[in-house]
Amino acid sequence: MMRLLPKTNIDFLKYRKVFFTLSGIIFLAGFACLFLRGFNYGIEFTGGTLVQVTFVNDVPTGEVRKALSSKNIDAEIQSFTDGNAFSIKIKGAEYEPNETKVKVQEALNTLNEQYKVDRTEYVGPAVGKDMTKRAVWALLLALSLMIVYIAFRFQNIVWGTSGVLGILHDVMVMLFMFSFLHREIDLVIVAALLTVAGYSINDNIVVFDRMRERMHNHPKEKMYEVINNSLNETLSRTIITTSTVLVAVVILYFMGGEVLKNFSLAMIIGTVCGVYSTIAIATPLVYQWAHSNEEAGGSSIAPVKANSTSGVAAQDTGSSSYREKKKKKHAK
Repeated sequence: MMRLLPKTNIDFLKYRKVFFTLSGIIFLAGFACLFLRGFNYGIEFTGGTLVQVTFVNDVPTGEVRKALSSKNIDAEIQSFTDGNAFSIKIKGAEYEPNETKVKVQEALNTLNEQYKVDRTEYVGPAVGKDMTKRAVWALLLALSLMIVYIAFRFQNIVWGTSGVLGILHDVMVMLFMFSFLHREIDLVIVAALLTVAGYSINDNIVVFDRMRERMHNHPKEKMYEVINNSLNETLSRTIITTSTVLVAVVILYFMGGEVLKNFSLAMIIGTVCGVYSTIAIATPLVYQWAHSNEEAGGSSIAPVKANSTSGVAAQDTGSSSYREKKKKKHAK
């Protein structure tokens, strides 16, 4: 495997309480921002009309906005193709789409520039509510299935829950940032949220796989050492993959045009959060649960591994509870 960094020995778990506190502060600030500012939903969720027009000559976005404001039209404007095509979004269902189109044309006529209306789309409030419900269900279903997948793959519900809590952390931070920046949330952003969720869980699975491998190959290692060593061994891979994604989405943000700006911004935030949540949320939660469970005298939360000699499922010998039971057996 290609390595950008020399072999590291960072004690990530040492700072787990600092990570948890930092995330707690972010969540408190984020919920406060949601309470004060809320979300800037797109017309897919609120209902409204979209009018797309193309001018013969280049027209500044500010002039188009000024013309619409002169007719008391509160609209969001996006420019395309170097300033001669515009997407005009008017939220709410106060007017019929044809009436809205006429009002927009009356405003644009004051610019004394030739243009044509490319398309007019209308989203009713009922459709907007249905799309909102579908978007929420899509996120919840994706997170639930990820818990099932990881629990099945590692045969441990705690690992699956920890991984999905890390994903939920990433999704919420993205939403907090969009609320703070008052960026529009539409179906494209929902797609970005699901994309980041898939990317983040993949990063978690890579670390979990390494943890399971170390628990099998180094049965005397404690869970604390297993997690720290696994994070250090996969750190170079994480930096390489994250840097590759970041380069692509940053270029997309600056050169992809106004239409892709919100999507690429969501991907930038989510990519960075995905790395943070793997190191600071998901894997420390696995250790925290393991540590608390052992102190309470519970059973191991290590993944179940099939016994190659007898074919009987047995707990991985990397767990401390297994070692304690084995010592008592030999003592007898």
